[in-house]
Amino acid sequence: MSRIGKKPIAIPADVKVTLNGTVVTFEKGKLKQDLDTKGNVGVSLESSTLTFSANSTAQQDRAFWGTYRALASNVIVGMVSGYARQLEINGVGYRAAVQGRTLNLQLGYSHDINYPLPDGVEAVVEKNLITLKSHDKQLLGQVAAEVRGFRPPEPYKGKGVKYVEEIIARKAGKTSKK
Repeated sequence: MSRIGKKPIAIPADVKVTLNGTVVTFEKGKLKQDLDTKGNVGVSLESSTLTFSANSTAQQDRAFWGTYRALASNVIVGMVSGYARQLEINGVGYRAAVQGRTLNLQLGYSHDINYPLPDGVEAVVEKNLITLKSHDKQLLGQVAAEVRGFRPPEPYKGKGVKYVEEIIARKAGKTSKK
């Protein structure tokens, strides 16, 4: 039995939710996002509450029950308050700048990395911090992972791009025998 799936989702007044078969549509202003449950999970909409239920006792349906509830909750939170992810750049000469819809990174390579930001993701750079903002949690996580992947932090000096809350396990360098 899913503990997450049992919890109903309260829908804020400014978010409009419509149910069309297995597709749940969320709208707020010009933001619109669909969630297709593909018939694995039952969805019911009562006034300002969205509830999910497993269609059968099959393991796959029970697994999807909590997953689709969490995805719907993420969509609503993203539309109301949005998500943000911060990356920190460490290293001599490592820099970042935003030029229109492109994130320009100088990470110690012989060339600059120009990363085009997808629609729905905004970037702000302050000194060595990159703040990514979006209403889509999955897209934001994907973009942050791709930016981090250009120069992951290394364990000896800690140089590279890391999440602000990430802790890098540091290693001791080589020592000479005496």
